[in-house]
Amino acid sequence: MKLKLLQIDAFTDRVFGGNPAAVCALERWLPDATLQAIAAENNLSETAYYLRRGDGEYELRWFTPGVEVDLCGHATLAAAFAIFHSGAADAQVLRFHTRSGELRVRRGERGLSMDFPLTRPRPIEAPAGLLAALGLTDAQVLDADDYIVVVGDEAIVDALAPDFAALRVFPRRGVAVTAPGREFDFVSRWFGPRVSVDEDPVTGSAHTWLAPYWAQRLGKTILRARQGGARRGTLVCEVLGERVVLSGNAVLYLSGEIEF
Repeated sequence: MKLKLLQIDAFTDRVFGGNPAAVCALERWLPDATLQAIAAENNLSETAYYLRRGDGEYELRWFTPGVEVDLCGHATLAAAFAIFHSGAADAQVLRFHTRSGELRVRRGERGLSMDFPLTRPRPIEAPAGLLAALGLTDAQVLDADDYIVVVGDEAIVDALAPDFAALRVFPRRGVAVTAPGREFDFVSRWFGPRVSVDEDPVTGSAHTWLAPYWAQRLGKTILRARQGGARRGTLVCEVLGERVVLSGNAVLYLSGEIEF
């Protein structure tokens, strides 16, 4: 069997930046074990699979090398880019049916814009051992689908060298560490060894809770964000009531075929 695969760098306007995702268009759903095996072989933070339902309407799923996940922003952006790039859709808006409900991606002035429900994180006491696993001694901790650790300076974020084995024990998808930025409204890094992704360069889904936190703290509804360590990407977050619109660019890195 042959299956076309695209590798797309999301949340960047240049190759070798942002967050790479593999994208495969399917004519029918393959067994979950096959989808997981392809994602493990790709060894990227996410592989996205989509199946056309109708004009501008698709089913979409995301797999890390280890598990299927409920939501992935950068692989949604990559899938939308792949569809638009192929000329398969004339519509300006794509509708994706996912485990997290319907997600929409629109072409516009800011590149590709994704409309997600937001989550407002709540302050908690730092779980025992969490800050030590990050190499920190003091920080504010918030809870959402991820733990969010807020520090005072982006230099602290840049210098992080976590103990991934220690982070793996915490019962959340991942841990985001964030700080106010100098050139950006806020910066962050995201670590997810529990889902087989030690560090993700740009995690769109994490911004559905990072953006409302920073919007409230900074008194702004439109924020420019940067994420990543050695590899970085950028996005624009707009908080609209109980929704957040995440916008960014993407570029094609690789086009090929899988044979199995």
